[in-house]
Amino acid sequence: MNRTYELMFIVRPDMADDDLDKLISNLEHTVTSASGTVKSVERMGKRRLAYIVRKFREGNYILMVIEGSGSVMHELERRLRDRKSVV
Repeated sequence: MNRTYELMFIVRPDMADDDLDKLISNLEHTVTSASGTVKSVERMGKRRLAYIVRKFREGNYILMVIEGSGSVMHELERRLRDRKSVV
């Protein structure tokens, strides 16, 4: 059964735009290969964090709206946990 999920993640503020594009396209490819669909990707920009995380006071917020099964979300969470670029 497919559901609609919102995935928000925060990346390092010093990450280059090209690298951020690669990360987002990699996640989109992960969703589509697991028979899900990406409804939208919203770059919310650089915002201040509530507290310091890994010596950063700011982060780039990304919001993805995804339609798919729970296994798609588990795979995305696993991939994001392994990344060094995610705050």
